[in-house]
Amino acid sequence: METQELIKAFLAGEVFAVAGASRDREKYGNKVLRAYLQAGKRAWPVHPKEEAIEGVTCAKNLHELSEPVHGLSIVTPPPITEALVEEAAELGIRRIWMQPGAESEAAIARAAELSIDCIHSGPCVLVALHFRE
Repeated sequence: METQELIKAFLAGEVFAVAGASRDREKYGNKVLRAYLQAGKRAWPVHPKEEAIEGVTCAKNLHELSEPVHGLSIVTPPPITEALVEEAAELGIRRIWMQPGAESEAAIARAAELSIDCIHSGPCVLVALHFRE
């Protein structure tokens, strides 16, 4: 699938997870979470140490999400992204968006091996969702 088709299919859902969410409003992990919320989507922050971000209860990892998600946005260092691809596959998450800087060749290749639709290497969900600060 072409990138624009992947983006359209990804954003067609209503429930998302944001791995690497942050309480710091200047960090992209926070901006991505707020972009989903501004767009009227349900978005669950995933962070191993936080209780809540932007008023939304955090999951410590993908296994702790309170409901199935349509897609996973990843805003983490590449080694963590690689582990998240495996965890997503275990949970049946079929759509991943690796935000710029989160991707690695290994994570991208592994997502392909696992038949996970993966957006990577450039486009940012903030642009696609028309995020406003």
